[in-house]
Amino acid sequence: MSWQVSESVTFEDAIALTESLLKQMSAGQLEDREIQAAITDLVKTENGARGFFVTYLTDNRPLADNPTTGVIEALKSSPEIVSELLVKNLAMSSAMVIAHRRNNDEENAKGSDSVRQRTANLIQQIKSDLVAKKLKELHESAATGEGNYKDFLQRWGYDDEQKQVIQKAISEVCDRH
Repeated sequence: MSWQVSESVTFEDAIALTESLLKQMSAGQLEDREIQAAITDLVKTENGARGFFVTYLTDNRPLADNPTTGVIEALKSSPEIVSELLVKNLAMSSAMVIAHRRNNDEENAKGSDSVRQRTANLIQQIKSDLVAKKLKELHESAATGEGNYKDFLQRWGYDDEQKQVIQKAISEVCDRH
């Protein structure tokens, strides 16, 4: 497999590319170095990375439960983009578990919890100081309502219970980091 991801890749195209990649990974059609090259290409742009994460983290196959060395190394190749998305994915998936349970939607709550677990696992395997710094900043914003992630938390309208769950998720990841 040799495909180049355009710098102007759309979010939708990145989702389609990731779906194709996951299908080939699941079928055992790719070597780890090919997987690494493809994901490295995807995560070098924000749209590519967003499309990758939304597809990879929510996929029904167990691929994201045990990421390969190639996946982890590829994610390390774009630290700024990847760290920001991992931190926000941890927060959003944690908060959505609460939102879904409030709506008596256990199936989607389980899906959000799976995304939270997969994101936490990636954070732990990447072992990035930048991710740790951003997690600390998000924790502070969730606790105080101020700081670098104040606007992010306000945009999504997270309430106190959701902010507490976000803080808990961050603490759990940092304790194991």
